[in-house]
Amino acid sequence: MAIVVVGGHSRSVGKTSVVAGLISALREFEWTAVKVTQYGHGICSANGTPCDCATTDHSWAISEEKVRSGESDSSRFLAAGAVRALWVRTEQGRLAEAMPTLRQRLELSRNVILESNSVMKFLRPDLYFTVLDPGTEDFKTSAREFLDCASAVILHNASGEDKLRWQAVSLKPVADRPVFRISPPPYVTPEIVEFVRVRIEEAENRKQQLTADH
Repeated sequence: MAIVVVGGHSRSVGKTSVVAGLISALREFEWTAVKVTQYGHGICSANGTPCDCATTDHSWAISEEKVRSGESDSSRFLAAGAVRALWVRTEQGRLAEAMPTLRQRLELSRNVILESNSVMKFLRPDLYFTVLDPGTEDFKTSAREFLDCASAVILHNASGEDKLRWQAVSLKPVADRPVFRISPPPYVTPEIVEFVRVRIEEAENRKQQLTADH
């Protein structure tokens, strides 16, 4: 399988919209889509609500989305055309505990697309996009940590007072990477779609060749 990861520097910068847009534009790749959510302490990963339960019991959970209404992020993935959609929920810093089960759930997938930064600690994707919005000040630690791993940058166009609100963030790690500028909506341009298509086809060809050689 080919693996695509879409991350971003903050909430509400369009990560989910990018994932849904790629699924819709590239349905022939038969995506299994994964949304990863990490909660703060005191939130139960089983249902996302505050609780005092033992962390050993409810430190993580994985559920498969069945509803195509588009009301939740994972449901949006199904509505866009994903074959399957999974929602991974963990306490902050405990994604590692969920990864063995997630890997098992993904074994038979043809291609996988994940919305997450932190999953980069455990996977080597064929493509990793980072979505950046200069008008959003927050910059997650996980986004900084994996910035130099980005295959390409999806950058919101901004002007005026929204030109750059980040504090002490250098983009030198991605200075030589392709940059795709977007003015939402849409969040996915034909250039982004073609970039993904080519890279996935190359990855599939490499893996087929490796299989044939063995």
